[in-house]
Amino acid sequence: MATTMRFFIATLLLAPTSAFSPSITTTPRSPTLLDASKCGNYDYDVIIVGCGVGGHGAALHSRAQDLSTAVFSGRDVGGTCVNRGCVPSKALLAASGRVREMQNEEHLSEFGITVEGGAQSVKFDREGVANHAKQLANRVKGNLEGSLVALGVDIVEGKGILTGKAHEVKDDASGKVYTAKDIILAPGSIPFVPPGVTVDEKTVYTSDGALELQSIPEWVAIIGSGYIGLEFSDVYTALGSEVTFIEALPNIMPTFDREIAKMAERLLIRDRPIDYRTGVFASEVTPGIPGEKPVTIKMIDAKTKEHVETLEVDAAMVATGRVPNTKDMGLEDAGIETQRGFIAVNEKMQVLTKHDGGEVVPGLWCIGDANGKMMLAHAASAQGISAIENICGREHVVNHDAIPAACFTHPEIAMVGPTEEQAIERAAKEGWTLGKSQGNFRANSKALAELEGNGIAKVLYNKDNGKVVAVHIIGLHAADLIQECANAVAAGTTVQELSMMVHTHPTLCEVLDEAFKGAVGMSAH
Repeated sequence: MATTMRFFIATLLLAPTSAFSPSITTTPRSPTLLDASKCGNYDYDVIIVGCGVGGHGAALHSRAQDLSTAVFSGRDVGGTCVNRGCVPSKALLAASGRVREMQNEEHLSEFGITVEGGAQSVKFDREGVANHAKQLANRVKGNLEGSLVALGVDIVEGKGILTGKAHEVKDDASGKVYTAKDIILAPGSIPFVPPGVTVDEKTVYTSDGALELQSIPEWVAIIGSGYIGLEFSDVYTALGSEVTFIEALPNIMPTFDREIAKMAERLLIRDRPIDYRTGVFASEVTPGIPGEKPVTIKMIDAKTKEHVETLEVDAAMVATGRVPNTKDMGLEDAGIETQRGFIAVNEKMQVLTKHDGGEVVPGLWCIGDANGKMMLAHAASAQGISAIENICGREHVVNHDAIPAACFTHPEIAMVGPTEEQAIERAAKEGWTLGKSQGNFRANSKALAELEGNGIAKVLYNKDNGKVVAVHIIGLHAADLIQECANAVAAGTTVQELSMMVHTHPTLCEVLDEAFKGAVGMSAH
């Protein structure tokens, strides 16, 4: 679930200090006050339905183009990322990571550091850790809202619903209808809860409930081993829990590059109080009562559907992915068919009437999780900016292969482009030769100074033209290191060019320098 983005920094620069109060609310201005020469017969040039990272990014760019803009916040400025995802989860990971480090006596002793009273003397306040996450989310939410107000974006607090008539959006709170030349749908997504799983958000919870950190269970089962599940296993084990992953697919961490996943298993699972079951469904999950009754999880074989095991644990977290938040948006009234809730769009982000052979719906666009192209917050923002560019008549297409992703475990995992397995298939299909080069954290001075020498950076490239195809990193600050690689993919930079670029010494980015040089037969050490 998709991180702190660059435009958050831009938010701090754009909005005045007085705009940063989380309590800011605005009333949409009367359409009679708008410049009719710009809007024509519409209330606004652009209306954005949804105010998460994608909607916010679209609104900022819309105002930068001098378009009159309104955003339907759905009473949720910041959306999932800010309020229930990327931002608060990073706060939990930061706090729990400190606990893990301070309780690791062997690690500290290598630095010459001793904790008085030993590792057991390191204490943490569960409520204080949870409050850190809440306070950060509220602060960032206030900053986002403040930047919209400062730039003249009107915020409608209700949920936006299509009326079935072109260019119209109705406020579900007041019933008032607003019109715009172009409407951008950015409703985001919600956690997916599989059939048979009962969620009470106390003992059985989604990522929404997990972020509240109401308790630290002794034993927690995490259903799903993707980004969200991995990050929470990092938090829970640092704070003293034992974890069991339940994964329906044959491999743990199924969406990751296989080489990276195997290393992640060694670094993030084997050395911690974590075990896992693969190839099984959690067919029935029944909540318990804290301290009195365990959570019951019945598991069946993913292929045969036969019962294989029943677990009784203190808590269960459902981390089985997310689904579009498109229900009750009036899509059917607008003649738009969805597929599992996803809205079909073309490469310009224009809404199509259906997924196969659909026609473009004039003046209607969809960005972010709801279109299913790439369910990441910063991808939604990029799509929002792209939609505005196309609205302004400047043709633009987002290169999704150049959008990085990261998992903020300790150590971090980050990637851009296809996995090695996917790249092999792509090379065979398109008729080019795949090259591979690797840099190692164990040979990096900065990583060794931090006593964090575990990890690799793997560069995949097209041998025929030298262009970088993908990069996968596991290691210290991988999420920061991946940006250089994403920029290289976006710009079509070759490994030959990258090998001659100077990297600061001693820094972690020299891990990449080693990989780039290795691709062209040079040595970095």
